[in-house]
Amino acid sequence: MLIESIWFFIWGLLWAVFFMTDGFDFGVGSLYPFLGKNENDKRVMMNSLGPLWDGNEVWLITAGGVTFAAFPKVYAVMFSTLYSPLMIILFALILRGVSFEFRGKIDNPKWKKIWDICFVVGSFTPALLFGVAFANIFQGIPFDGNGVFHGTLFTLLNPYGLLGGALFLLLFLEHGSLWLCIKTEGDLYERAVNASEKIWPFLLFVAVAFLFATLFTTTLYNNYFASPALFIVILITVAALMGTRFFINKRAFFKAWFSSGLTIAGTTFFGIIGLFPNMFPSSMEPEVSLTAFNASSSPLTLKIMLTIVVIVIPVVIAYQVWVYNLFKFKITDDDLEY
Repeated sequence: MLIESIWFFIWGLLWAVFFMTDGFDFGVGSLYPFLGKNENDKRVMMNSLGPLWDGNEVWLITAGGVTFAAFPKVYAVMFSTLYSPLMIILFALILRGVSFEFRGKIDNPKWKKIWDICFVVGSFTPALLFGVAFANIFQGIPFDGNGVFHGTLFTLLNPYGLLGGALFLLLFLEHGSLWLCIKTEGDLYERAVNASEKIWPFLLFVAVAFLFATLFTTTLYNNYFASPALFIVILITVAALMGTRFFINKRAFFKAWFSSGLTIAGTTFFGIIGLFPNMFPSSMEPEVSLTAFNASSSPLTLKIMLTIVVIVIPVVIAYQVWVYNLFKFKITDDDLEY
C-alpha cells in the first residue's frame, strides 16, 4: 500500500512539474498574436522559449511514461476513453514543435504566417484541453467495467470541464506573460506587463468559481473534510495567487513568475489530493474506478522504478536548473541572429 501511495504522489508531482514548466510556453504561444506586433517582437517571443521548450516537454513524456509503467490499467483506459482530446493535444504539440524549427527556414511572409498559426494553435489547444481533461477526471469519466467510454468528445465539453479548461488556460496565460516580463524589454515588455495585470483578475474569478463548482460537482473535498490539515494546500495555492499580484505590483517579475508556478502546482495537487486513492474514477459505475491500488504494477516493479527515479530525477532537475540559469538573461537584438 505504501509503495503505491508513493507512486501516486510521484505521478501527481510529474504532472505538476510539467504544467509549471511547459505552462509558460503555452502561455507565450497563446499570447503571440496579441503581443507580437511586428516581426521583431515575434522572434523575441519565440526565442525566449527556444532553448527551453523541448526540455520542458520531457516532463510530459515522463508523466506519460510513469502512467504506463506504474499504473498500466490507468494508461490503457485513459487513452481509450480520452482518445480524441489526447490525440488533438498530441497533434497540436507536434505542430507547435515543428513551428519552432520551420518558421525561420524561408524568409517569406506567407510561410511565416503558416507557422505562426501552427505555433498559436499548438499552444492554445493543449492549454485548454489539458484543463478540460483533468476537470473531467476530477468529476469522473463515464466508462464501464470493460473500460468502454460511453460518450463523445462533446460529453467532455460539459460546463465543469470547460471551467477547468478556462482555469488552466488563464493560469498559463498569466505564467507566460510573466515570463515575457522577465525575458523582454522595450514596448514588448510593457505590453507583457499590461497583459499580466489584466489577466490576473480573470484568473482570480475563474479560480474561485472552480473551487465552488468543485464542491458541488465532484467528491474532491471528501479527503479534505476527512483530514482538515490538507486545506493547507488550498491556502498555499491562494496565497501564491495573491503573491503573484503583489510581486507584479512591485515589478519583481521573477518572484511573480515563481509564485505563478507555485499556483499552478498547488492547483494540480488540489485535484490530485482530492482524488486519492482514485486515479481515474468512473461516473457511470463508481465500483470500477481505477485507483492507485487496483491499477498499479507489481510491488517489485514499483520498487525497481523508485530506485531508478531517486537516482535519475535529481540529475534531470539539476540539468534544467543549469539550463534556466544559462539562459536567464533578456533577449536582445544580438540573440535574434540565426
